[in-house]
Amino acid sequence: MLAISGRRALRVRTLVSHARAIADWHVGSPRALNECEPRDNGIPVKGTPSSPGLPPASHNGIPVKGTPSSPGLPPASPKRRGHVSAAYAFPDDVTNMTGTTRVETDLLGSMIIPADALYGIATARAMDNYDISGVKVRDYPDFIRALAHVKRACATANGRLGLLPGDVVEAIVAACDELIRSDRHHAHFAVDMVQGGAGTSTNMCANEIIANLAAIHLGEPVGDYSKVHPNDHVNMCQSTNDAYPSAAKLAVVFKHVAVVQALESLVSSLRSKAVEFEDVVKMGRTQLQDAVPMTLGQEFRSFASSLAADLTFMQRNVDQLYELNLGGTAIGTKICADASFAEASVSALSEQTRLPLRSPDDFIEAASSTSSFLLFSNILRRVAVKVSKICNDLRLLSSGPRCGFNEINLPAAAPGSSIMPGKINPVIPEVMNQVCFQVIGTDHTIASASEAAQLQLNVFEPIIIYNLLNNMNLMERGLNTLRTKCIDGITANPERCKELVDNSIGIVTALLPLLGYKKATAVAKEALETGRPVAEIASRFADSSEVASMLKPEAMTHPRRLVDVNTETLARHSRMPA
Repeated sequence: MLAISGRRALRVRTLVSHARAIADWHVGSPRALNECEPRDNGIPVKGTPSSPGLPPASHNGIPVKGTPSSPGLPPASPKRRGHVSAAYAFPDDVTNMTGTTRVETDLLGSMIIPADALYGIATARAMDNYDISGVKVRDYPDFIRALAHVKRACATANGRLGLLPGDVVEAIVAACDELIRSDRHHAHFAVDMVQGGAGTSTNMCANEIIANLAAIHLGEPVGDYSKVHPNDHVNMCQSTNDAYPSAAKLAVVFKHVAVVQALESLVSSLRSKAVEFEDVVKMGRTQLQDAVPMTLGQEFRSFASSLAADLTFMQRNVDQLYELNLGGTAIGTKICADASFAEASVSALSEQTRLPLRSPDDFIEAASSTSSFLLFSNILRRVAVKVSKICNDLRLLSSGPRCGFNEINLPAAAPGSSIMPGKINPVIPEVMNQVCFQVIGTDHTIASASEAAQLQLNVFEPIIIYNLLNNMNLMERGLNTLRTKCIDGITANPERCKELVDNSIGIVTALLPLLGYKKATAVAKEALETGRPVAEIASRFADSSEVASMLKPEAMTHPRRLVDVNTETLARHSRMPA
């Protein structure tokens, strides 16, 4: 038997397995990965012949040239999802599924790739290696647009510095503009968000897709990198270690606008409820025990004030994300980048985004720093802690309806039980609680990953970026859901609130300026033991009209001048035996 080297044998086995994978995949097969109907997007492809000896396949009765079939397998719905190595199947929404393929080669060998896939071999390897979260870069459009903005700015800077010819710059800019203005090609960003390599797979995915779109702009087929190369042109003067975190920061800035809007709307809704409930007197509580009276409006205003403080903090600190190490390349020494590239690229990016972006004072420190991500995650955690507390309060205040607080009514969102008829649960605050738990928990993940940086790089940025962007999505949707499905529809039960105030001994606290602590304690003790009203018992120690005045709602729920209390009466009553 002919002996071959281990590396060559591995390459042969790899190519054979790739061919088998292609042979076992077609649009009508149960193993087809794509979920959508094919459509022609007009992308020219540089194909390779399909595996010989296999009959042609068809889709919806239409023969598909070059697509091998799997005889004996029943046709499956295009909506059906099966398992196949991701590098050999079209990602969701990839169009023009001809079934033809192309071959690309890198340091490790060759791979077979769908001919009209805009991604290349680096992406294909990542798709094959990282089946981790199931969440792809394409699930975060803001991140894709941020990557495109960074690559566009870099191409613009390289053009201005005379490093790229004008037609290449124009092609790259046009490709990036397609990704920024439309999600038409976003499906090709099929890399898992959680990956090794400090984000290299995501950066190369962007480089390859942009290079192929640029090739189309120049009239070349997909897969032909002779005019626009992913590394030599799209990635010129860059490293993953500066382009990837710069794009991630930009994505957080883009996404933070929606989170801020959601939080602003929630604060506004809570303030509206505070006005609506300003005359509803109820009992305040500490340690789940009766405390002193307040208004329901005051309670809702406190919710709004708490979140408004964090809203201001979020808006004030987003500028920490404006510092980009773009141009620092691998470790911040700017190797392989023009001396003027950092300034030129950040300037171009500022022009594109209209944001006051800036370079760091120390590029080497910035290369391994994730402090701005950590700060923004901390801000989200603060919001989550407070929103979760508000949801806890809403669930308590609405508890009942017969045997709980029942001070407010939450909108009924769904029947609450599969066994208890008529039960309505506070499902919207419950789901928001869970959003908050997720944000709080993954903030710890982000902190751990930030701490784990070593020397001149933090290789764990992918898990930081994935969790931060996911948390922002959750928070935006959760806050909007809480507002529209719960807060806006809350109503008060004034009679129930009044009943609880009238039957509480907590109102005795309002009599302290009149009776003093010792007499007030005696009143509270007797009221608790006998069930008699506080006002009736207190009238033995002070004039009933004075007692009534002190127990008025406005006296109990708002500050008043103590000098208005008759000091002589106070002194006289304080000397009376209990």
